[in-house]
Amino acid sequence: MTHRTDRALHVAALARVEGEGAMRVRVDGGRVTEVALNIYEPPRFFEAFLRGRRYTEPPDITARICGICPVAYQMSACQAIEDACGVTVDPAIADLRRLLYCGEWIESHALHIYLLHAPDFLGYPGAVELARDHRPLVERGLALKKAGNDILELLGGRAIHPVNIRVGGFYRVPSRAELAPLAKTLRRALDDALATAAWVGGFDFPDFAHDHELLALVEPGRYAIERGTPATDRGLRFAVREFEQHVIEEQVPHSTALHARLAGRGRYLTGPLARYALSNQWLSPLARQAAGAAGLGAVCRNPFRSIAVRAVELVYAVEEALRLIHAYQPPAAPAVAVPARAATGYGATEAPRGTLFHRYALRADGTVASARIVPPTSQNQAAIEDDLRQFVQARLDLDDARLTAQCEQAIRNYDPCISCATHFLELTVERT
Repeated sequence: MTHRTDRALHVAALARVEGEGAMRVRVDGGRVTEVALNIYEPPRFFEAFLRGRRYTEPPDITARICGICPVAYQMSACQAIEDACGVTVDPAIADLRRLLYCGEWIESHALHIYLLHAPDFLGYPGAVELARDHRPLVERGLALKKAGNDILELLGGRAIHPVNIRVGGFYRVPSRAELAPLAKTLRRALDDALATAAWVGGFDFPDFAHDHELLALVEPGRYAIERGTPATDRGLRFAVREFEQHVIEEQVPHSTALHARLAGRGRYLTGPLARYALSNQWLSPLARQAAGAAGLGAVCRNPFRSIAVRAVELVYAVEEALRLIHAYQPPAAPAVAVPARAATGYGATEAPRGTLFHRYALRADGTVASARIVPPTSQNQAAIEDDLRQFVQARLDLDDARLTAQCEQAIRNYDPCISCATHFLELTVERT
């Protein structure tokens, strides 16, 4: 650093996110002139090696994109392939899929809140250090994560990369008796989730707000998870099959992940803040109560408070899982027949980090002709960079060490799953 107003800050590896990446910030004459998230994980070419595979394989293959949210990839893939084949699953199967997805929301949100993000607010370098002083807190987080994992293991066969999901439904469905122990676990988890929302609501949040357009799936009458219609808080609404007409992906030189923008509108943000803004009216009364305890209004535009929104969604997912278990009646068959045909299908679900889109073109023999996957982290990159530009500009009086730490915390607001952005942080700030 040559002068307080001329700096170059470089973070070589960002901790407490899923994946690898770097960040560069350049400051010239007291003005932030460049912010770049360098996603340097090699592209993993999932879209390419799906070509030529059987139409039954994408749910298993795409689950390997992420070990944190494999169900999101499986459900979006199943939805797209079933759409191509003109098949709709039975309501009981659809409910089981929503229950499975609740399990993923529970384990992912608990992981993010307790192990990845809370240490920032409490002044600890990581969860291990936090556990030394606040063991009961971390144990509560781990118990919540286990409750989600228990759902994944029972319905999916295992917690990471579940093996019981197939196009058309499941290979095997549980009996009501098999679901009963889950209800007992989830009743305890509900108390822990409510305590979590109240706890994070007491954190000291930096004063910051963004102005991004917010995009999420909406499903009038209930909080969208495993299906819905893409919509924004500024009145845009379109069918899932029109996703690629509205979401434009572009290559940028500093990243192996594509950036996304809304056609004719610019950058946008997907994820918990978007879901909450568009659908909080369909939260359960208990989840709305948790939102109040966490200090949330009808819309939240402070990304640092995203941890509170995730805590509210954690309450909702636990409560929704309990509702689905209570109402469960086993389907007549674990899956419906899905005959192959030449067609293109589209699917979108709400992964913990935001809207996840899949598109598959199938040949008549049931092989995949082409595939397109648009994960939430890559959609959010432009918004993250814009937020960081404003965030750094207001904090140029900080020394490099403190500015680096606060930038890392700001990035963790979005819970980036860098590996999912397969198509993240080292921080470089240049002050010249």
